[in-house]
Amino acid sequence: MLNQPTVEKLHAMKLHGMADAFRAQLETADMSRLGFEERFAMLADQQWLWKENRALARRLRSAHLKEGGVIEDIDYQHPRGLDRRLMRTLAGSEWVRRNQNVLLIGPTGIGKSRLGCALAQKACRDGFSVLQKRTAELFRELAVAHADGSIGRLLLKLSRIDVLVLDDFAMAPMKDNERRDFLEICDDRYQRRSVILTSQMPVAHWHEQIGDPTIADSILDRLVHNAYRIELNGESMRKKRRKPGEEEPK
Repeated sequence: MLNQPTVEKLHAMKLHGMADAFRAQLETADMSRLGFEERFAMLADQQWLWKENRALARRLRSAHLKEGGVIEDIDYQHPRGLDRRLMRTLAGSEWVRRNQNVLLIGPTGIGKSRLGCALAQKACRDGFSVLQKRTAELFRELAVAHADGSIGRLLLKLSRIDVLVLDDFAMAPMKDNERRDFLEICDDRYQRRSVILTSQMPVAHWHEQIGDPTIADSILDRLVHNAYRIELNGESMRKKRRKPGEEEPK
């Protein structure tokens, strides 16, 4: 008789997981065999799970991950020099807790972005905030923020992200404002937050792509120091995924 008002009050208090679990208990015939403490613990567990799932969904939406990779589905069969033991270590997200970086370097099509997204998605599942950007996209947003006066807010937002994923780093020489902004981002994150970088350009060439020697030294010191460097090589994985008769994508 009093069950429907109870459900409505639970929803009004935003205890939606508990409300669903309570309704499920009412519809389960043998639930009456359990004691009050056991049934209440089940309600609390369901509410906790509902809350955690909502938070995870919110983190994943905010991350804007551009690839659908997950850590459990990483392809270790394709010959590209990927260390399974290292990936198992990174899968625990301890590198995020220690504010370390991950550098994924290799030719186009080798799966760098997918690996980066898999690590970032696992970090989301482990409770960390994530944001993925292409480096060129980030620089465009920074330029707009300078123009409209919102640069301070944007840099503050970026500094609060636990894992910043940047694709296609060092693909083109940096302009002066780009390298200065990037140095500030690196300064904000050094030993406080983590970065995942993917790049087709070997680390040895990053210095010349950044440009200014002093700024380049500062950026590389903050990025490469205390970072896991994963260097991949081999044939493009896109050829493997291509259907017979299709031309290789350019």
